[in-house]
Amino acid sequence: MSGHSKWHSIKHKKGAADKARGKLFAKLIKQIEVAARDGGGDTDSNPTLRTMVQKARDSSVPVDTIERAIKRGTGELEGVRYEPASYEGYAPNGVAIYVEVLTDNRNRAGAEVKNVFTRNGGSLAEPGAVAWQFERKGVIHVERQATTEDDLMLATLDAGAEDIVDEGDGYRITTAPTDLHAVRTALEGAGIAFQSADLTMLPSTTVPLTDEGSARAVLRLVDALEDHDDVQGVYANFDIPDDVLEMVMA
Repeated sequence: MSGHSKWHSIKHKKGAADKARGKLFAKLIKQIEVAARDGGGDTDSNPTLRTMVQKARDSSVPVDTIERAIKRGTGELEGVRYEPASYEGYAPNGVAIYVEVLTDNRNRAGAEVKNVFTRNGGSLAEPGAVAWQFERKGVIHVERQATTEDDLMLATLDAGAEDIVDEGDGYRITTAPTDLHAVRTALEGAGIAFQSADLTMLPSTTVPLTDEGSARAVLRLVDALEDHDDVQGVYANFDIPDDVLEMVMA
């Protein structure tokens, strides 16, 4: 598993995600509102909305909260208009970082994101400086005990899985963004449980962080960015060996 992906998996297992439950709900609701505004409130005809709604349900967002968010997005209920923005920069050790934001004030968000980079030893870059290093994909993580690799291939390849990687403690399935829902549905139909299914940005190359100090410096910036209310996603191209990651999480 890539360093960034494994970092989030470990944080989730340690309960860090539960502590930020309210903040997570708020970010998911924003995503639903924007998806409904851009593509309509019908999940059958709006695949982006369908993915966001499923993500919210996976995170136990109440159904009525999801429904109100959709109505705010379609204009049936009054709400704030959020606009997407993205920022690119570098963490310590030359690690590339791509940040996705939903905000009602681009000027404020841009200034605050820049400040987070600066305070944590990073630097904001010009648009396009690091985006070319990332590609949007659907990613599903399946624990090893849930199935075998052969059964996983049988269940998902025809549904659109592009790649299945054995990561030691489980499997990572990669799909095109438009095929994430179909592969997820195929897993459910085959009775194969999965840890997560989400749209993400995968790096084409990675920067190894082989000592604890370097890893801590980069993760400090990533955590600070993710803690910002307007930030929806932080994607980085670092790779931390398991033994170093264990020291950081100790």
